[in-house]
Amino acid sequence: MLYLIELWESVRDFIAAGGDVLYVVAIALFLMWVLMIERYWYLASVFPKLRDQIISDWDARTDTTSWYAHRIRDTWISQASDGLSARMLLIKTLVAMCPLIGLLGTVTGMIGVFETMATQGTSNPRLMAAGISMATIPTMAGMVAALSGVFFSSRLEARVKMARVKLIDSLPHH
Repeated sequence: MLYLIELWESVRDFIAAGGDVLYVVAIALFLMWVLMIERYWYLASVFPKLRDQIISDWDARTDTTSWYAHRIRDTWISQASDGLSARMLLIKTLVAMCPLIGLLGTVTGMIGVFETMATQGTSNPRLMAAGISMATIPTMAGMVAALSGVFFSSRLEARVKMARVKLIDSLPHH
């Protein structure tokens, strides 16, 4: 329990050093990871059952060569592809937004530095250094959040493409 309290204090100190924009970065990062975990779960648990059902329905058909059969096959593949691709665009958008949110924190931090310079002058380097630190921490946090998302979302996208290809290959096209 003591460890969790110390961890929370470290996070709180980090946010205090970087400004309130870090809350927005944290929310974007949390949402991005919830969506990615949900997609991994879908690929591991839900989609295999759906794929097996589609394959068994296709194998149970007596007509697999007519134009109508091919449209049914294409429809099933399209519906499964929609399920596979769900929320992938939102994940990519969140990955792209994280550095931009960090940049917003940098801009607001630099505005604070300029306000300090305007009111206190340039004779106090400690005040300016604190503001510059507050300006750079959100950029770093946004970049780290985006890097974690880029790696895992690209792996997730590759898995989605592979699952789609395997589904198409498993439905013979006579």
